[in-house]
Amino acid sequence: MVYVKWVFIFLFWGLLAAVLNYTLPQQDVGRITDTYEKRIDPGENSWFWATHDVGSNAMAENRDVFFIQTRLNNGKVMVYRNEDTGWSWPPYFKVNSSNLQAEAVDLKSTSDNPKWVVIRHYGWRNEFISIFPNAVSIRQIEDPDMRLVPWFNIVFLTILAAIFWAIWVRWRRFRQARVDPVLQDWGDSMDAAGEAMSERRGRFRRWLESWRQK
Repeated sequence: MVYVKWVFIFLFWGLLAAVLNYTLPQQDVGRITDTYEKRIDPGENSWFWATHDVGSNAMAENRDVFFIQTRLNNGKVMVYRNEDTGWSWPPYFKVNSSNLQAEAVDLKSTSDNPKWVVIRHYGWRNEFISIFPNAVSIRQIEDPDMRLVPWFNIVFLTILAAIFWAIWVRWRRFRQARVDPVLQDWGDSMDAAGEAMSERRGRFRRWLESWRQK
């Protein structure tokens, strides 16, 4: 049972970490090399695509999605999708994908005359199952080596840790005050019942021995 308990604990915290890593905003520094629009037919990877644009036909099986191609300041290539999230999960309430695409087009640049931008996004990039992070906002900067401090993530994770700590402390107090005494009483009752049963068996054995001696 101890191993089963730790497996469940590991799965819970691993799943929570994956959800937070996917959902919380991240920031990349790079330059926009191109933008395009592509018809997408979500399949097995449909969980990693956002909803239809606000006001569009939500029953359509496929849709056009904006994409933003970039070259990051570390030299790597990164491609972002640009989809509305609307009122669904994750709660970015993004409804300006067309405006964001126009900003991305305006900020395109070459390596000879780069325009450095910070792309705020969420999600993962995986070439194997064709998933892309979703760009949330773009802003131009002058220094590509500027330090980006994830203040939102720091505050959010601090508050989340405080909530989990408060829940754990209250559960521990409740367990010590309510659960543990009940379990202790139940254990004492079982021990007493076991002792009574052993005593009855002892008396029965003594009776058998006395009967055999007659």
